[in-house]
Amino acid sequence: MSVFQGVHHIAIIASDYARSKDFYTRILGLEVLNEVYRNDRKSWKCDLTLNGKYLIELFSFPNPPARVAWPEAAGLRHLAFTVVSLDDVVLHLHANGIDVEPVRIDPYTAARFTFFADPDGLPIELVEPAKS
Repeated sequence: MSVFQGVHHIAIIASDYARSKDFYTRILGLEVLNEVYRNDRKSWKCDLTLNGKYLIELFSFPNPPARVAWPEAAGLRHLAFTVVSLDDVVLHLHANGIDVEPVRIDPYTAARFTFFADPDGLPIELVEPAKS
């Protein structure tokens, strides 16, 4: 028996809040649920939804340190989204100037997948589950 009911949200700190908000909303299609400026922290907090479900808290903080990219550090590795058509999403990302790694096939699940990065280099995986 698990003590969890599900994932509540994922928090992301952006180095350029406006650029990341545009990326997650205009390009990836998430919707703003709530957005506030927290003057005491000099920080924006934007709650984003996917298909009506609360998913990401996007934050800004003054001068956050850069994310370690290589070698990979311990901790959260990447964010992954399920897609219906990987090819369509890759075309959409390319049309918006986003580089995407070559599509691969998971040898264990037969799912097609690829990676790209958000404006701060956070790896994002796209997974098209194997057709049954």
